[in-house]
Amino acid sequence: MSRKCQLTGKKANNAYAVSHSHRRTKKLQQANLQWKRIWWPEGNRWVRLRLSTKAIKTIQKKGLQAAAKDAGLNLNKL
Repeated sequence: MSRKCQLTGKKANNAYAVSHSHRRTKKLQQANLQWKRIWWPEGNRWVRLRLSTKAIKTIQKKGLQAAAKDAGLNLNKL
């Protein structure tokens, strides 16, 4: 499975690591992803998702059903 948020689609970003002498080397900035088990009241079951921390905060604010609808995610297939 790829390191990608199932709700927002966040993934790794290419960047430079800059040393004190200003020598630049490529690095990969990974998204802060967590496996999260969230209760889905409409489906009356637990749903296990790989989410970024920003997506977790969005779910706490909007609710799982509304956040999944905005992202176009079908919770029945998970």
